[in-house]
Amino acid sequence: MVPGVRVFFTEVRATCADAAARLGLDGPDERASDRPLAVAAYTGSGVTYEVVLGLWDGHVEIHACRETESTLCKVSVERLTVAAGVVDRRGRVSFGARSLRQMRKSLAGQVRYVELVHPLVAGDADAAVELMRGADAREWSKPTVR
Repeated sequence: MVPGVRVFFTEVRATCADAAARLGLDGPDERASDRPLAVAAYTGSGVTYEVVLGLWDGHVEIHACRETESTLCKVSVERLTVAAGVVDRRGRVSFGARSLRQMRKSLAGQVRYVELVHPLVAGDADAAVELMRGADAREWSKPTVR
């Protein structure tokens, strides 16, 4: 059985606290939604990291999100580490969250990936977005103001 939303937020705070402090990230901004997922977000240096728990599938994943004037990019930190060359291949971190033990292991591994890529995505926004595109980021154009 997938741990509940309260347990998820407690584990995210415990697992991410040290890294968030070292990287100068604010958060977590915690929200449950009407969809079967919960999100905790940490923000700083122009980057937002969303820690997402899928309540139905028992899956936890951290996404890096970066905005420019015209676009919003979002990509898994695992894909980002591979595209940046700091990890040689995918599959070296877990995503399972069907138990508290699995969730803790998955969060710890993915937080380590955040620490590896943060210097690369926290700098120049355009360079960060190019790296994210290289990692097959999802990208949305911002509406233009008239």
